[in-house]
Amino acid sequence: MSIPPHIFTLTGNLLMEHTLEFETWMPGRTQRAAGETFQVGGKGINVSKMLNRLGATNTALCFAGGGSGAACEAWLRAKTFSFQTFSTSAATRRGTVVRDASGAHRETTFLGPDVAPDATALRACVAYLEAQPTGSVLAVCGSLPGWESPDFDPLRDLLYRWPERGSLIVDTYGPPLAWLVDRAAALVRINRRELESLCTPAECKLSSGEILLALRDRGRALRWAVTDGRGPVWFLADHSDPETIASPVVREVSATGSGDVMLACTLHARFHRGLSWRDAVAWSLPYAAANAAHPGVAEFPDPVSS
Repeated sequence: MSIPPHIFTLTGNLLMEHTLEFETWMPGRTQRAAGETFQVGGKGINVSKMLNRLGATNTALCFAGGGSGAACEAWLRAKTFSFQTFSTSAATRRGTVVRDASGAHRETTFLGPDVAPDATALRACVAYLEAQPTGSVLAVCGSLPGWESPDFDPLRDLLYRWPERGSLIVDTYGPPLAWLVDRAAALVRINRRELESLCTPAECKLSSGEILLALRDRGRALRWAVTDGRGPVWFLADHSDPETIASPVVREVSATGSGDVMLACTLHARFHRGLSWRDAVAWSLPYAAANAAHPGVAEFPDPVSS
């Protein structure tokens, strides 16, 4: 069997995140948490976390600045991630997750302002990726603050050329998503709301499958996987009809990171297990559902016997 390609996850908006655990809490009051944990967030970090659990070789790429960025690097090192940070001038954003054991309140996440990487950090990221071997997988994950600024020109140029040298995976939103779906991405993984951001008002009234056919007519992405809450996943491959793939029904505890778990499992199934893209998406869904049924990201019991 050939050696699987190396997977790089790119997080454009790293997060220093504290989770506060309460027996119960009420807005507008001072309250003491029963417990506190610290973790590093960001979609690409979540994808790498699940890839690590699956044993898939990967490197998490991210931009880090200030004391909060240094804390994120220390956490990644302690958790034995393979990672590469690119130093940026602004401090990494902070966030807080509040959990309520009583069930009176759903898990609530508070995020600090987005932090755009500076031009020096972006050039360093591009130089690093250009030095990687052909055939590598690059997954662009989450938001990319500052995307439309000239500072991003080198990264946009690299992403434009990446399908010539490896697989480009897209799991983002907003302006970067609109730009990237016109590239030859091997897979675009988004949710229904993000799909509608690419549509005309008339198209938003269509089914996800009909929207995907319309987008295929005017874009270059090779494959799509679109989630819609607890509904089935829509899958479209080039030159085939759209289809739905059922996902297990679970009692949702926290949907945070479930899409990231889905993407990680899809990449593992495709590049390490050798499944087709369609079957790789199907293989990922029990893991994504299990993640939604438990707090945390990639911290659930294995839903599939090996």
